[in-house]
Amino acid sequence: MKPRRWLLTGLPGCGKTTVVRRVLELLAGLRVAGFYTEEIRSQGRRLGFRAAGLSGASVVMAHEAVRSPVRVSRYGVDLEALDRLIAVELDKPSAEVDLYVIDEIGKMECHSPRFIAATRRVLDSPIPLLATIAMKGEGFIAEVKARADAVLVLVTPANRDRLPAELAAAIRRA
Repeated sequence: MKPRRWLLTGLPGCGKTTVVRRVLELLAGLRVAGFYTEEIRSQGRRLGFRAAGLSGASVVMAHEAVRSPVRVSRYGVDLEALDRLIAVELDKPSAEVDLYVIDEIGKMECHSPRFIAATRRVLDSPIPLLATIAMKGEGFIAEVKARADAVLVLVTPANRDRLPAELAAAIRRA
């Protein structure tokens, strides 16, 4: 069975999101749906995270200033904002998508039942998936990593520059 799910993992700051963005550049022309994350920084300090949808929508997913009962580290997680983005990006019918992208399957996102349900639908669809996933994690994170149709790819400073071309080629073959 050829892999159709590529799960990028690695230490924080190793370049997972950069690999995803470079793969997307190499696959220009494909119909993609999903999102990638960006740090929100001010004066060199990380304040939170933005989720940028591939169709143009963007939401503040987590921030120090967000008042929420859902907290991961020092960040309040805005589940309503994340769920709005999921509705736009991951709920697209698979007939309209050549590649799904999820950056990332991590602690913050897994607080959203809608995120988990949409990710399961994407994983069970025939459409290829490129995702980043937390190195550590139980529950849904462990469930995704244990899938027989997924390949876990460790991103390191030594391989992150060659991975985009390798992944783009593999996705095109899928």
